[in-house]
Amino acid sequence: MCVSVATAGLLATVSATTADAGTTSATAKAALPEHALVGYLHSSFANGSGYTRMADVPDSWDIIDLAFGEPTSTTSGDIRFSLCPQTECPNVESEDEFKAAIKAKQAAGKKVLISIGGQNGQVQLTTTAARDKFVESVGAIIDKYGLDGLDIDFEGHSLSLDDGDTDFKNPKTPAIVNLISAVKSLKAKYGSDFTLTMAPETFFVQLGYQFYGAGPSGGQDPRAGAYLPVIHALRDDLTLLHVQDYNSGPIMGLDNQSHTMGSADFHIAMTDMLLTGFPVAGDTNNVFPALDPSQVAIGLPASPTAGNGHTQPSEVTKSLNCLTKKTDCGGYQPHGSWPALRGLMAWSINWDSFNGGEFAKNFDAYYGG
Repeated sequence: MCVSVATAGLLATVSATTADAGTTSATAKAALPEHALVGYLHSSFANGSGYTRMADVPDSWDIIDLAFGEPTSTTSGDIRFSLCPQTECPNVESEDEFKAAIKAKQAAGKKVLISIGGQNGQVQLTTTAARDKFVESVGAIIDKYGLDGLDIDFEGHSLSLDDGDTDFKNPKTPAIVNLISAVKSLKAKYGSDFTLTMAPETFFVQLGYQFYGAGPSGGQDPRAGAYLPVIHALRDDLTLLHVQDYNSGPIMGLDNQSHTMGSADFHIAMTDMLLTGFPVAGDTNNVFPALDPSQVAIGLPASPTAGNGHTQPSEVTKSLNCLTKKTDCGGYQPHGSWPALRGLMAWSINWDSFNGGEFAKNFDAYYGG
């Protein structure tokens, strides 16, 4: 299905709807550098990139997401986190060394978060009991390690919209309603300094421009756009959204053209949607409002081996130039320029180290780090 929208009229609608949308608290903004580099640290498992100890994370990384906290079962809400077993990661540090290294990073101005989910950690808070257990268990992890907040990396079948749940502003699906409630409870518990980030896939966000849930007649994938109600309900609590611009199929941008991962055009088009806003499932009466540019970073694989859709450093630089200066824009012209765009996210710190630090070095060179 192809949605055809009059672009000029759409943008006028979006602009009028979102003039004051997406404002983060002054405390949350002040807690991060003007331009931040976010990375996931494989703390609980080993893979081909090797294990990186917390103390050895390079100073370039401003937010360090511990990957991953996972549930005891899909619907339990009971999230657990532990360091990689020594049998898998011979150089893993002790718990005390890990905690001390986290404190040292925080003393240096870094944020360390627990990331929940990932490819293998399906989380469905279908009951209020699961919601409450999520709040309790995530809080226990944050308290144990002295963390700064939470990253939501729900993938796969974690979020899905029930039939008839068609309004992202007023969701009805229990798993979505309960997730929103759980995160608000955690934010209330820890206060304004609580750092909240999200790392959805494009399928759950930008695909919502074309499709939302099962659709009015059913038959569509009910996961399409399913993050939109979560992002919208939590936008005033949200520190940073870094959609995964990788492991993605082609996605339609606001130019009504499909864009393919791995190029500057893809990142420009996907980020423009977040900073301009867009009608959900093409309905100009149901517009997802723009986020503040300080709440948005671009999610990328750190190296060719980190995931599908690796983008060469020169193309990353073009993306940043286009979005922050409106130069080097190529085939896609964004609907504004946003010097306050927060920065970049990478999967992952480990894969970047494995690749000689190319991703972080490119970021530092661009922003003068």
